[in-house]
Amino acid sequence: MATLNKPLAGLKVIELGTLIAGPFASRICAEFGAEVIKVESPDGGDPLRKWRKIYEGTSLWWFVQARNKQSLTLNLKHESGREILKKLLAEADILIENFRPGVLEKLGLGWDVLHELNPNLIMVRLSGFGQTGPMKDQPGFGAVGESMGGLRYITGFEDRPPVRTGISIGDSIASLWGVIGALMALRQREVNGGKGQVVDVALYEAIFAMMESMVPEFDVMGFIRERTGNIMPGITPSSIHTSADGKHVQIGANGDAIFKRFMLAIDRRDLAEAPDLASNDGRDKRRDELYGVIDRWVNSLPLEHVMTTLQQAEVPASRIYSVEDMFSDPQFLARDMLLSSKLPDGKPFKMPGIVPKLSDTPGEVEWIGPELGEHNNSILSQLGYSPEQISQLKNSGAI
Repeated sequence: MATLNKPLAGLKVIELGTLIAGPFASRICAEFGAEVIKVESPDGGDPLRKWRKIYEGTSLWWFVQARNKQSLTLNLKHESGREILKKLLAEADILIENFRPGVLEKLGLGWDVLHELNPNLIMVRLSGFGQTGPMKDQPGFGAVGESMGGLRYITGFEDRPPVRTGISIGDSIASLWGVIGALMALRQREVNGGKGQVVDVALYEAIFAMMESMVPEFDVMGFIRERTGNIMPGITPSSIHTSADGKHVQIGANGDAIFKRFMLAIDRRDLAEAPDLASNDGRDKRRDELYGVIDRWVNSLPLEHVMTTLQQAEVPASRIYSVEDMFSDPQFLARDMLLSSKLPDGKPFKMPGIVPKLSDTPGEVEWIGPELGEHNNSILSQLGYSPEQISQLKNSGAI
């Protein structure tokens, strides 16, 4: 079958990012066809290369986070390194960076300079607190953004301290906003005849934007949302329950018709037909009673029986998956969410699949995260540098 065109084919993206927020944003671009050149320090490159589980000296995370990218080493403290970057940016569409505000400006690579160099360039800036405001110069990781943005305060159980979600969700959500902003700026540039602009994403704002009705509830009613464990106050029933064989299941039966089907399926016609339980506000008033009923039913049966009953009644539910569960799940496999590839030494390994699924121009993984500086020669040659000049750049410490 002929290879389909990818939706971002023809776009050139330069990544000046490390770890999570910037690199995840450019990874999405790379998966959907953009040419992504990842600029790394010659001194070890992106620290993510050494994060979490290491295989033969390199993080397994790296092979996923940097897939489809080209690695170019540049010493941005070296004049020749900065000159190479300017040549790249002069013909690029998007720059993605997640330095602390002011770092690029100190290098002589601020927005004013880059916009004059390439008026069409779109600059995505991901930082802890944004490019303005009294905290702009403070360091801010995803955990700080999650805390300041409101997520940590409401995560966990009411009688215990706040907890994290288990992944670096703040960085990843900021990445998504960065990509959304870049695509908006591209449309403005290409459809409405605009020029390049800055997409300014603050990690705490990326989280704050996800906080549902928290702001108006406090402003109008003085209500402060607190930690509530696994339940969703005001939306009933929706929680996690434990089966007789010690396994966990999330059941979301908070739709009116769904709740009625659920109660009939567990032989509680009295609750299914109770007038005050026909809508969510009534169910929430009897929340503790309903959760007690559901707990007792789930506790009395093995998980497979529970799941079969819920599926037959068309009640949204899922056991709580570990990564091991995902590897054998028919839904994951049917939608190519576990892609097969090979590590540099030839060892087969699985990677997460592409999201979202585009019907006509889907994304694709062409290669895994590259070696540090793997594409130096090819990129610099395309910029007009001779082999002798490339050798000089290396000897001078510019690359």
